Amino acid sequence: MNIKKITYGSSLLALGILLPFLTASNPALGAVFLLMHIPALLGGFILGGKFGALIGFIIPLFRSVLVSMPPLYPTALIMAFELSAYGFVSGIFFKWFKNVKFGYIIALIGAMLVGRIVWGTASTIILSLANRPYTFEAFIAGAFVTALPGIIIQLILIPILVRTLITSGYIETNS
Repeated sequence: MNIKKITYGSSLLALGILLPFLTASNPALGAVFLLMHIPALLGGFILGGKFGALIGFIIPLFRSVLVSMPPLYPTALIMAFELSAYGFVSGIFFKWFKNVKFGYIIALIGAMLVGRIVWGTASTIILSLANRPYTFEAFIAGAFVTALPGIIIQLILIPILVRTLITSGYIETNS
């Protein structure tokens, strides 16, 4: 592992811990704006699927331990699987679609969909262990309705950032 990857990874991890402070005055806004998701998704694009998954898994757990938000169980644990999926899938799909025009947008949308499915699956499993029912309606509401502003932010911001990082040479598309 090289210094560049360590630097990018630690910067994304720090960003994942710091960004949610923008909504700290109202913790319910975290589920609306999805600010922890951005560094996890970027981790896959910048560092690849393996490191993106690691960053995504660590962000909510570190944040929970450091600032007690989100609560470790069940929220941060569920989010660890979700954000790990975002980082992994964005990195893998970006690699697969790097030679396709706007392939990074395909990778982003694919990662967002897979991550939401992982979130729903992890919620179902983890909440059922606590004897707390998790319905399909709750999944749709949490994954798409409540999260719509965050989804829009991701669909606008991440392609701009990824395109800028590609153009400036921070993300390599050859090989």
